[in-house]
Amino acid sequence: MLALTSNYKMNFRLCLVTFSLFLVSIFSHAQYTPYFKNYSISDYRAGNQNWGVAKGNSGKLYVANNEGLLEFDGMVWKFYEMPNKTIIRSVHVADGKIFTGSYEEFGYWEKNEFGVLAYTSLSSSLEEETYKDQEFWKILSINGQVLFQSFTNIYIYKDGELIKVDKKNASSTLISMDIVEGQVYVSTLKRGVFILDNNVLVPEIFDPLLVDTKVISILKKGASLYLFTGLKGCFIYSNGVLKPWNSEINDLLEQHQLNVFTEDTNGQMIFGTIKNGLYITDDRGNVLFHINKENGFINNTVLSLDYDGSFGLWCGLDNGLSYVELNANAYFYKDITGKLGAVYDVIEHEGVIYVGSNTGLFYLDEKGELVFIEDSQGQVWDLVEIEGQLFCGHNNGTFLVDNKTIIPLSNHTGGWVIKKVPEKNDLYIQGTYTGLVRYRRLGDEKWDVKHLGRTTIPTRFLVFENSNSAWVAHAYKGLYKVQFDSAFDTIENITDYSNKGLLSDYNVRIYRIKNDIFFKTNRGWQKYEPLLDSIVPYKVLEDKLGQDAYIISEDDQEDLVIKDGRDVIHFKSILGEANQLSITSSFLRNRLIVGYEKISKINDSISALNLNDGFLMINEQQFRANHDVDKPQLETLSVNRELVDVDKGDFDFPFKSNISLAFTSPRSKDYFFAYKWVNNDENQWYELENQLLEFSSLPDGKHTVLVKAVNSFGDESEPVEVSFVILPPWYKSSIGFGLYVILILVIIGFIIFFHRRKVSKEQRLMQEKFELEQEQLLKEKALENEKNLVELKNQTLKNEVKLKSKQLANTAMALVKKNETLQDLKKELGANKKEFGNVFAYKKLVKRIDGSIGHDDEWEIFEYNFNQVHEEFFKELKRMHPVLTQKDLKICAYIKMNLTTKEIAPLMNISVRGVETHRYRLKKKLDLDNDKSLTDYLMNIQ
Repeated sequence: MLALTSNYKMNFRLCLVTFSLFLVSIFSHAQYTPYFKNYSISDYRAGNQNWGVAKGNSGKLYVANNEGLLEFDGMVWKFYEMPNKTIIRSVHVADGKIFTGSYEEFGYWEKNEFGVLAYTSLSSSLEEETYKDQEFWKILSINGQVLFQSFTNIYIYKDGELIKVDKKNASSTLISMDIVEGQVYVSTLKRGVFILDNNVLVPEIFDPLLVDTKVISILKKGASLYLFTGLKGCFIYSNGVLKPWNSEINDLLEQHQLNVFTEDTNGQMIFGTIKNGLYITDDRGNVLFHINKENGFINNTVLSLDYDGSFGLWCGLDNGLSYVELNANAYFYKDITGKLGAVYDVIEHEGVIYVGSNTGLFYLDEKGELVFIEDSQGQVWDLVEIEGQLFCGHNNGTFLVDNKTIIPLSNHTGGWVIKKVPEKNDLYIQGTYTGLVRYRRLGDEKWDVKHLGRTTIPTRFLVFENSNSAWVAHAYKGLYKVQFDSAFDTIENITDYSNKGLLSDYNVRIYRIKNDIFFKTNRGWQKYEPLLDSIVPYKVLEDKLGQDAYIISEDDQEDLVIKDGRDVIHFKSILGEANQLSITSSFLRNRLIVGYEKISKINDSISALNLNDGFLMINEQQFRANHDVDKPQLETLSVNRELVDVDKGDFDFPFKSNISLAFTSPRSKDYFFAYKWVNNDENQWYELENQLLEFSSLPDGKHTVLVKAVNSFGDESEPVEVSFVILPPWYKSSIGFGLYVILILVIIGFIIFFHRRKVSKEQRLMQEKFELEQEQLLKEKALENEKNLVELKNQTLKNEVKLKSKQLANTAMALVKKNETLQDLKKELGANKKEFGNVFAYKKLVKRIDGSIGHDDEWEIFEYNFNQVHEEFFKELKRMHPVLTQKDLKICAYIKMNLTTKEIAPLMNISVRGVETHRYRLKKKLDLDNDKSLTDYLMNIQ
């Protein structure tokens, strides 16, 4: 949208007339149109035909659509069906209600507690026969009354009652109904025009010209009434005489069939036709603008009009809707033929508008039609008036434009920019594709043209610092300072400033503002400091204009025109003060030629902005009052998709609910919403994609959110504050706490129960443990006693073994002594053998002695006693060494008894030597090494 503010205290109507006269006189019947925006079926998603449009005091638009009622707040369309789903023919807003007329039905819509429109029928209180087969085409309100008009009847609704108008004097089809200076005029098809007086139709105007004539609307100007008809044009009724209106629009109305009419607050008349779209005229009927399908209107059949009093006109069409800005400050010229292309410069010279585009040079003739200038095909960069002559900087060179023809002046290609040398009359420098070119005027329409050499860089920007030096910027990359000689015949010096503080040497733009040199780069604004001979950042200008903004106005203008990073164009005074006018990107419909935008002065108050397929004429001295952004309103609120009463104020939402808040700001234009949480430390605003603020899973407690409306200029409304409470989950509620108390008591009961059970169990376990311990102690005591008994028995056995071993040893020693004695006795007998007289007696005696020495019974007795002492000794020894003989076992037994060789010899009845020999052999049988003791080996065998 377009928003304007101004410091100039001038009368708006005077501005309008001035600009209108400018357009009419210079561009009469041209393809100029005010800004308009189309809305198709895909935008509002309802029927194609829109029979009525009405703007409410809230700023919302209501549309009588052939499928139902449409509501639009500038952001979101909403659709409501009639209860019987019939077509809606008319709509009117009064006293906060939206009145609609339909087939056999009329009534009103009103917001319920949930913020949603609900319908109440008024016609249902009438007898059906009174309105059967009627459609209500017009609704008006006056003096607290609402009037519903069909082709047959008029009903008045006041103070909750319906009254049928007495039309006995108007026995004809009712065509239209208008309010003129507080009086209701009713037009009929055959009986002329009536006035509604005390609920009765009273004849007012009758003329044969009005018979079988559809009077669309009646307007009063001065003392005359203007009667606009469908097919016969307009008539003026004055002093009882009806005559045709002699105006430009009249013939057009007869030709294209007038359907609807309205007037704006500035006296402009607006005509909606059946066949050829919309006509806007001045108060004398001179056509200012014609908008139809050919120049972008969505449809040529206008079914309804509503002028909302703030320079906005809504048009209900046979197939869609259109919104037209009637602010009379900016008008588009659009080439509908397609031959113009992208416009790069516009200028007025000798009363003719010249347009330079990428396809060539054009001018507008007296009818406002576009005319191509022969031999100018190609890119036109620059149009400038110098010394009363028009220069055209062209892709093929530079031309003089004279009497709508071109004359070659320079063959140096690409005339981007040309500037006058300060303090030098008739001397100019031009930046071209191949460097700098000097122009010197020699006389009448004669110029000396010379390329200054030294550089061939394509020079798009050129600004003089003083009379002998200038700054030039490469078309794409680089910044240079050029020093000229005194005669301007050559370049004395070129200094590259890319490395002298320049933040970026790409896309450098150069400007001279109040005798200072400024640069706009990809990274912001900078300034040249002569004392440092360096380029430094300039925060003041960057803060005033913006880092991404650049100047698109011509040099030496009192005011600057800025294009910012949001593609908004601002008319500002030097250093960005006193904002006069701003144009949003949506108003320009993405038609800017990005990087080559240019504002050209047409005259003191009119400027032209170049666009694709045309340009925009702007009256800088006009203003509009509704630039502010309205405070948002909370329209609907839903919890888990169920609507909540928005008027309640105190909102309590269940925990983990899906909550949706819908906001509206219908008096704002081209806006969006932003929100922030008050209790959030970040203090950051977030942009909403639409009108809905949706959230879920918020923590319990009180929350406050601020929502503001922001328009495309960055203007912000006062925020609306919405507070609500997220109820705690059930486990934090009183029910939860009650359950907690019960649960705690139950838990305590369980604890006591289980504690007592545990104590009882522990006591039982302790008793069992005590009994087990006592039993264990008794067992341990019994085992200990048994062990003691065993030890006593073992000790007794040991003692017994020891005793038996001693007895055995004594027995063995006794045998040794006995055998020794018998040996000694045998030796004595042998020594005294001769003393025996009887040899046989001697031998018998010796034999008995030998038998006593080696008696087997004695050995068996010894072996038995030995086994008693050393149980299992012989068994183990025989198991380990089965090769041992009986003699070996004997000697092993003697060794086991720890007897010496000398003691063993008598027992074995062999010599000591024999015992040693036997021991040696026994050691071999036992497989013992020489260093192993035979005695130790046998002692270890149990």
